[in-house]
Amino acid sequence: MMTEAADNSDWYSNDSATFGDRVAGARDKLGWSQEDLAKRLGVKLKTVRCWEEDLNEPRANKLQMLAGLLNVSIMWLLNGEGDGLDAPDTEPQELPNDVRLILTDIRQVRTQMSAAVDRLGTLEKRLRMALKDDI
Repeated sequence: MMTEAADNSDWYSNDSATFGDRVAGARDKLGWSQEDLAKRLGVKLKTVRCWEEDLNEPRANKLQMLAGLLNVSIMWLLNGEGDGLDAPDTEPQELPNDVRLILTDIRQVRTQMSAAVDRLGTLEKRLRMALKDDI
């Protein structure tokens, strides 16, 4: 268990957030609803919902428009690097220290799970190659 509060500097990084999280965060910062964003982009509300739920990603032309409307870089939307949003101030000073520690542990577990998923993908690929070679 960690003894320090979480560092929010990588809140929107690939390890901590998804494409959909970054879209929703930038949209929320502007005070727009999903419907507002859909109208400005000329897409259906369902399309924006799917982006924010990480069910789909926009094509290149819409991605460029999306970044422009949200006032963030394309790279930030895709991987959390570049010009984007700062971490939200979600941990006010009045939170008890034990709650901060739990939040830190949750973020660590999320990062570990992401690394495990990547490792699993690599192992599956190796297994497929080994099976293919044996056939």
